[in-house]
Amino acid sequence: MAYILKNKEGAIIAASPDTQVSADWVQVENSDADYLNFLDEELKKHHTFRESDIQLARVLEDLIGILIERSLISYTDFPSAAQKRLNERQTLRHKNNLHTLLGDDDVAPL
Repeated sequence: MAYILKNKEGAIIAASPDTQVSADWVQVENSDADYLNFLDEELKKHHTFRESDIQLARVLEDLIGILIERSLISYTDFPSAAQKRLNERQTLRHKNNLHTLLGDDDVAPL
């Protein structure tokens, strides 16, 4: 069961998959058409923002690679958690051949 909050016009303005946030939240079935439509619309609204975040992350990865290649920063300057994430991302990109799709040939590996 999910919970929804409606405005005065009866339109859903918020939803929770499992928590009744306050007394004015109404319980609905997970298969409720209005609930599913609301979730779909919310995902569509945020899709562009997520895509932008993904693209920005890629730019930052490339920038870090360039800075390391030019000896402006050192890989070991990053905390171990950041090093781990950078390694994981680079491994994923190479395993999925993403490095050739986006022109990584000019950037040295970390």
